[in-house]
Amino acid sequence: MYFTDRGIEELTARRGEEEVTLVWLADQLRTFVDLNPEFEVPVDRLATWLARLDEDED
Repeated sequence: MYFTDRGIEELTARRGEEEVTLVWLADQLRTFVDLNPEFEVPVDRLATWLARLDEDED
């Protein structure tokens, strides 16, 4: 397990039963970047990766 998995594990433990929309998630990501602009690039990469998950890999 990576050190960063701790946050993922906490997210699952605290909110694993909740259902959210992608609009809600996008709003939370925007708020996070507004508060932490140094994370703009990684958050953008994550959002792009999530948006393209269903694309065919050639």
